Amino acid sequence: MTTKESAEGKGGPERISAPAAMGQAVTQLAQMLRCEPGSVSALKPTDEGWSADVEVVEIEKVPDTSSVMASYRVQLDTQGDLVGFERTRRYARGQIDR
Repeated sequence: MTTKESAEGKGGPERISAPAAMGQAVTQLAQMLRCEPGSVSALKPTDEGWSADVEVVEIEKVPDTSSVMASYRVQLDTQGDLVGFERTRRYARGQIDR
């Protein structure tokens, strides 16, 4: 199913586009956490809508590289409404995955 394709076979409404899903994931997570998300590191369509991984600055520190970051997995329905989220990882901003 493409992002604009109707979910006729499932009797559901049309799925929002990937760029719109990214924006909705960031905006709605920011409202829930009351902090500013940094970026979307992953986005994929699911049977229920969209799943996005959003990076967030949880604790701002000086120097910037010692700030505490977190990755949240955000689930959206086909219309872009947040239906769930969970923190999947916490790390120092300067940390590189191995």
